Amino acid sequence: METANFFENITTSFVITNLIDILIVWYVFYLILTVIKGTKAVQLIKGIFFIIIGRVISNFFDLTTTTQIFDMVLQWGFLAVIVIFQPELRRALEQLGRGSLFRASTSSEEAALEKLTQDMLTAVRYMAKRRIGALIVLEKETGLKDYIETGVPLYSEISSQLLINIFIPNTPLHDGAMIIQGDKIATAGSYLPLSESNKIAKDLGTRHRAAVGISEVTDAFTIIVSEETGNVSVTQGGKLTKDIKMENLEELLRKNWLVTSNAKEGGGLFARK
Repeated sequence: METANFFENITTSFVITNLIDILIVWYVFYLILTVIKGTKAVQLIKGIFFIIIGRVISNFFDLTTTTQIFDMVLQWGFLAVIVIFQPELRRALEQLGRGSLFRASTSSEEAALEKLTQDMLTAVRYMAKRRIGALIVLEKETGLKDYIETGVPLYSEISSQLLINIFIPNTPLHDGAMIIQGDKIATAGSYLPLSESNKIAKDLGTRHRAAVGISEVTDAFTIIVSEETGNVSVTQGGKLTKDIKMENLEELLRKNWLVTSNAKEGGGLFARK
């Protein structure tokens, strides 16, 4: 009878109100996790969870002394958390005051792409000016596992300094292709299939033929820096576009660089070979 009365009292407004309540709580927790991500607070939160689990277990087995100790820790833990998390709390309040806390949750991918794009442009501009040959492949939907396995695995963070250093002449990895998955350098010194197309100019070397070759068999986006002329070219869909300006390259990177993607066999941001 009580159950029947409960369901009779449920109204549409009641359901909507509670749903909004749950969504607000979930979003607040999401923002908190966004703020503390990558900080020491993550490890401290894990410690708090262990304390709570220990409290539940000790109470279940009726361990009186242990339970009292856990209760004391939890009782004073609130003040300890405020002291320990003071830098994170201050940063969160500052971001909230600027309104950037809410923007960060919706534009993190755009911010990551912006940083990666600028690092890539800085590296390409540096190498083009000094005629340092380079071949950089950006993986998209088609996995590049077969070609990654031919190179030296790195799975390192992307920076302009590292991009430049890998292609410095007479270094072990400068003469192959670099393959990028999401926001990581997956490998360097990889071998790519050479295109047999007779549309490629005879004065273009192996780098350009390899770039066209990989774009013929996959949907990868490839950047080539010529060591003879310093010109920058790109390939996609089997098409080679030469003498790309930096502003055009920036636009192409924003369009073709998949910073995040689902893990999949042979590719993706979190894929590991």
